[in-house]
Amino acid sequence: MKLDETYITQLKEYIQSGQLAEDFEHSPEERRYELLDFMEMLMELGEAADEAATKIIFKNSQLGAFFGEKDQK
Repeated sequence: MKLDETYITQLKEYIQSGQLAEDFEHSPEERRYELLDFMEMLMELGEAADEAATKIIFKNSQLGAFFGEKDQK
């Protein structure tokens, strides 16, 4: 899988600039639902990334063992 840092940066700028909110405000109802679904998917992606990062960082560590992570050798 190709990791596209440029797309992530552009998406972050789109959200933080207020453009997404403006698009939402000026969109028909169907497009608003699309934007809400997209934002929900982004939040789920963030949660999945956080979980994966936590497992990667604490893998095979004492702190990981404390939280029940098993050694992955």
